[in-house]
Amino acid sequence: MKFQSLILLLNLFVFSQYCEAEELKLSLRYQTQTSEASGRFHTLQRAETWDAGKTALIVCDVWDSHNCWNAVQRVNEMAPRLNQVVQEARRQGVVIIHAPSDCMDFYKSHPARRRAESQAIAADLPDKITQWCTQIPAEEKAKYPIDQTDGGCDDTPEQHSVWEAELVKQGRREKKWPWKRQTEVIEIDEQHDYISDKGDEIWSVMESRGIENVILTGVHTNMCVLGRPFGLRQMAKNGKNVALLRDMTDTMYNPASAPYVSHFTGTDLIVSHIEKYVCPTFTSDQLIGGEPFRFQHDKRPHLALLIAEDEYQTEKTLPPFAIDPLGKAFRISLIFGSDLNREEIPGLEVLTDADLLLVSVRRHVLPEAQMKMVKEFVASGKPVVGIRTSSHAFSLRDKAPPEGLSDWTTFDADVFGGNYHGHHKNELVTTVTLNTEQSQHSILQGIPQAPFTSNGSLYQTVPLKPGTTPLLFGKVEGAEPEPLAWTFIRSNGGRSFYTSLGHIDDFQNPAFQTLLTKGIRWALEEK
Repeated sequence: MKFQSLILLLNLFVFSQYCEAEELKLSLRYQTQTSEASGRFHTLQRAETWDAGKTALIVCDVWDSHNCWNAVQRVNEMAPRLNQVVQEARRQGVVIIHAPSDCMDFYKSHPARRRAESQAIAADLPDKITQWCTQIPAEEKAKYPIDQTDGGCDDTPEQHSVWEAELVKQGRREKKWPWKRQTEVIEIDEQHDYISDKGDEIWSVMESRGIENVILTGVHTNMCVLGRPFGLRQMAKNGKNVALLRDMTDTMYNPASAPYVSHFTGTDLIVSHIEKYVCPTFTSDQLIGGEPFRFQHDKRPHLALLIAEDEYQTEKTLPPFAIDPLGKAFRISLIFGSDLNREEIPGLEVLTDADLLLVSVRRHVLPEAQMKMVKEFVASGKPVVGIRTSSHAFSLRDKAPPEGLSDWTTFDADVFGGNYHGHHKNELVTTVTLNTEQSQHSILQGIPQAPFTSNGSLYQTVPLKPGTTPLLFGKVEGAEPEPLAWTFIRSNGGRSFYTSLGHIDDFQNPAFQTLLTKGIRWALEEK
């Protein structure tokens, strides 16, 4: 014990000479329910300052190989950036712990491995710290967002066959797992870092160093990063101030499994689950500058869905639509109005990164700072899509907003070229027909040529502004037809698409889902 203590003191002395700990100024993203048991979440940010000397960065299972070829390619793509993160964190005084599970034999003579082994085990270890953790209490009522029961490999059969032959050729099929070490791209500092895959060792290292904050990075988010004895769940459950480095991670998720979204959307869904139930997240640019990391094959446009209306239940219909069909091709952020304060829509900051805004809002006025975010998005020329009550999204009925709040009474005309001024009786069924003059328009491809019906009251919108192109018309008994869906090129060149469809029953109609999806693609100038 005396010898081990001497080694520990020597390590602490050498580390203190190596760097002086700095402060980590972080913006942590987390999610909180709009109200108790609502099932809807605000995505928020909070600023925290961490003492780097009381912070550990755990690099989880960034192996040199894997059973899944695509997983290997993504790790190889991410690793150079991750190495920069590790180097900068170390420079700032963060304790670096490399945790390539099942690879301790490879590192048995490495100084960083011996340093971890020489650490005296903490006297008061958390219960089950040496075991996997599959769930913490906060997750008990949550629905896990992806199906990973097939192992999560997203290789095609052809890719997998070729890769299996390569693993055999490399002599990596002697054991069940082909990994032997951490990828060589991640540099290990022999004098200061630690190597361990054991929960009690890692916990003891952190306790001896006075670690209060833990950053997790590596793969795979839905498996090892969450569940290992040193993973997010164990750290959160046992009182560490833990965060996931969300752009320096990857999931094992196969798009052929539920919910049948793209691989990268699968990662987003797991990150969202973590932010709701486990811990906050942040991105690598907060440590090394530049932009957050993004995989080269992740070409998804970022859609922000702004949902704040209490009549047509789009808080129930739009989230599933965001998964199927939008989750296959788009990155989605859901922004919900507050359940506690009608004059608040928390989380609008996401608009600074969004490529398209979809609006489903009814008669909300906002704090000036929040309205400014919406106006700046529109002024940027980025595309806007609106459904149903977005024609009167930000105006009260015949009254001015309370002091300190802003309205936008011309939002309909400015953004959609519309002219909403009421609607026909609710009990009248609307018959929807295509504008035959626009039958070749890209938005109408896949929409049935035959008329169909909508149970939503028909909005009165005539006349539209110049620059609009009507695509659908609606008619009720005893009234002239009204434009029901149209495109509009705004004065700044931005594209807008609007439809007064969006009743809860409309989302059950494949024609409406196709229309809305095509409208989004048109607004983004996609085919």
